[in-house]
Amino acid sequence: MNSTFPAGFLWGCATSAYQIEGAPLADGAGPSIWHRFVRTPGRVTGGDTGDVACGHYQRMREDVALMRELGLSAYRFSIAWGRVMPEGRGRINAAGLGFYERLVDELLRAGITPMATLYHWDLPAALDDRGGWLNPDIADWFADYASTVYRALDDRVPLWTTINEPWVVADGGYMHGVLAPGHRSAHEAAIAAHHLLRAHAAGVAAYRAVGKHQVGLVVNIEPKHLGPHATASDHHARELADAYMNRQYLDPALRGSYPEEMQEIFGDAWPDWPVHEVEALKVPIDFIGLNYYTRSVVRHDATVWPVPTAAVRQAGAIYTETAWELHPASLTETLLWLHQRYGGLPLYVTENGAAFYDPPAAIDGRIDDPLRVHYLRTHIGAVAEAIAQGADVRGYCAWSLLDNLEWAHGFSKRFGLVHVDFQTLVRTPKASARYYAGVIARHGASLDLPPAAPHTG
Repeated sequence: MNSTFPAGFLWGCATSAYQIEGAPLADGAGPSIWHRFVRTPGRVTGGDTGDVACGHYQRMREDVALMRELGLSAYRFSIAWGRVMPEGRGRINAAGLGFYERLVDELLRAGITPMATLYHWDLPAALDDRGGWLNPDIADWFADYASTVYRALDDRVPLWTTINEPWVVADGGYMHGVLAPGHRSAHEAAIAAHHLLRAHAAGVAAYRAVGKHQVGLVVNIEPKHLGPHATASDHHARELADAYMNRQYLDPALRGSYPEEMQEIFGDAWPDWPVHEVEALKVPIDFIGLNYYTRSVVRHDATVWPVPTAAVRQAGAIYTETAWELHPASLTETLLWLHQRYGGLPLYVTENGAAFYDPPAAIDGRIDDPLRVHYLRTHIGAVAEAIAQGADVRGYCAWSLLDNLEWAHGFSKRFGLVHVDFQTLVRTPKASARYYAGVIARHGASLDLPPAAPHTG
């Protein structure tokens, strides 16, 4: 069987703690900023909360068995900081940490490689009371938390990531207020962004002190393209958008400097960070995790803040339920850009997926989601093309294993390969899950497959 994908390539799915676990205060856990945010009227579609979510906290073994049936060789999950340290610092909650120890052990028994993310947006509320990502002490708080988790799990977890999508944390949580903690300030967004990078660097340093495997950073990248009749203003706006979303975090973390466009974007809100402090953000990492969903074709729009760009909807393109264009060629482009710009570091696609309308289950339990199957086929093909052109891609994680709480969208958007009935919590693999199982079984040797029966060996 011939395959573009190298031996040892990991085939996985990804989730995050608050989106699937439920029971956010169980066994002594402390509340997170999302536990508060969902209780703020008007913040989340339908007033949905993560109090139950997918019930993964109680159904973890069932979910790992489902992963095994699909043939997954990797599972990317996040650890809820407040389960491990209810106050965010100091006291360790053995029961909360024990849940992740049991999860890791269950994954290993199933032959699945654990990929652990330390922070996926659910800051302990007790730390938010101390300023959260605006407090410079948070880098030390994060390092202490990270060290605790490393010491408990590094003997069994070979792949770690520090922060998931720092751009989303700062932009959604501090710039536009659409995500927890719900602030809206360019001054705060600039500070939060910097402290997220400081926490990442501190988390990597903590890993080098006790860890024996690999640690990286996960970023979301969205290529910014121009239409056929772009003006000079459009070109400049595109550069600003690219710097703000795609280079603001990777350049400091891997090159030791911020993009020069940051001052123009933030204006007086951009702090004059000391040069030595910015240079200290650059720490060696073992890989980059890429979360890719879409591209954006942009034009200049002076009414948009803080980056003067507007997206241009493309005629004839397929769009997801979240209004993201399906554009697999941009995944190839992004992987090659990361490979070339950042020194050929190993890459993992840590999230890739789409929300589409899913029909109710048929009498035989089948749920057909042909657009998601098409999305998977074309995007896995795009990864294969990047590998063929020289990118060192070592794994692919579909987002997401389960339908879940899609943050401020609540339960209104379904990304899962497995359907979840949010009333009964019954799991039903969709056609996309069966398709992905077939790709995994053939190690990506053929992507033009009908949906297959899940692997059970």
